Amino acid sequence: MYAGHGIRQKGAVGMSGKLVVVANYFSGEQKERIRQKAADRGFAAQFFDDAQSAAPALEDAEIILSNIADTAKRAPCLKWFCTANAGVDPYLKPDAFLNKDVMLSNSSGAYGVTIAEHVTMVTLLMLRRQQEYDAIVAGRNWKRDLPIRSIRGSAVTLLGTGDIGREIAARFRAFQPRALWGVNRSGRDPGGPFDRIERTDGLDALLPHTDILVVALPGTKETYRMLSAARLALLPDGCVIVNVGRGRIIEEEALYTELLRGRLYAALDVFETEPLPADHPLWTCPNLLITPHVAGNTTLPYTRERIVELFLEDLDNYASGRPLKRRVDLEKGY
Repeated sequence: MYAGHGIRQKGAVGMSGKLVVVANYFSGEQKERIRQKAADRGFAAQFFDDAQSAAPALEDAEIILSNIADTAKRAPCLKWFCTANAGVDPYLKPDAFLNKDVMLSNSSGAYGVTIAEHVTMVTLLMLRRQQEYDAIVAGRNWKRDLPIRSIRGSAVTLLGTGDIGREIAARFRAFQPRALWGVNRSGRDPGGPFDRIERTDGLDALLPHTDILVVALPGTKETYRMLSAARLALLPDGCVIVNVGRGRIIEEEALYTELLRGRLYAALDVFETEPLPADHPLWTCPNLLITPHVAGNTTLPYTRERIVELFLEDLDNYASGRPLKRRVDLEKGY
């Protein structure tokens, strides 16, 4: 039934298969579009809000669309798992799938807008010292003279130049930064408003000149603690770090020390341990804005719509025997 590389052979339309969607945020109209496309391609689509209710259907599911990693472990007949998330960390573990030949794809391309808006928001909050003004107003005081800074005239370095990085860069460009630098593995220019693209091995040369550092990288072996204590020490005093990638990209203990010293500022949406434990010292750390991993969640309607659009595109690819556009390399982690 299947080609050697795990994708349905061309001409497979009309063959019996089951598509299971496990997510509680798709609209009736979005579900109907998935159902209709699945039927056109020879699949019966079933929808569930949670993994428990979906369990019986997962037994013979060929395709799963879900943001719940546990569903993959209950599907012995699974051929393709599409995570509704952009990140794929839970699926890189040896026991993530019962079937070792499962193809994994993600929803990269759905989260650029919401994450870019989040990054813009928290960067401005930090530069304009909104947390301190919130405290002033909460005390019914009227202090107006805190020195603030601007994205205008700042040097911005973006770690990651994929969809999310390009969306962030497009918004920051409107603020007229002095420089907008991108960093990626290859040094290839992905297009967009970057002034300069560097390979990751050129990062050290950029850090001493960076006023705003945005991390939008996946969590891989190569990115683990990329921002080490030594690299954090290269940043100039007052640099603002925004992390919407993965918590383990930054050496958390070293960042904590820099924040306590008052040398750096940070807005963190991701952490090495999530949820962040209630007794974690970061909760009371100065110069830090914490958000509970909400930059790229699925509450924005645009994001949900894009997840559906991208999945339907790859459903056509799968049914036609073409490679999945957003297939993840399980060795590389992206």
